[in-house]
Amino acid sequence: MQVTEEDGGRLNAFAKEPRMVVMEAGEGRSRNRLLLIGGLLLVLLLLAVAAGIS
Repeated sequence: MQVTEEDGGRLNAFAKEPRMVVMEAGEGRSRNRLLLIGGLLLVLLLLAVAAGIS
């Protein structure tokens, strides 16, 4: 951790942040599509459970 001293003698600690990774165009589209389909199935399942309860 990087520590700096502020006015008045107080110490301020900064965490080390990870390096940024730049994604190429089109990278990760299959994961986004899979997440969208999974979310849609979850919503439909919750609707079916709610309809079954009532």
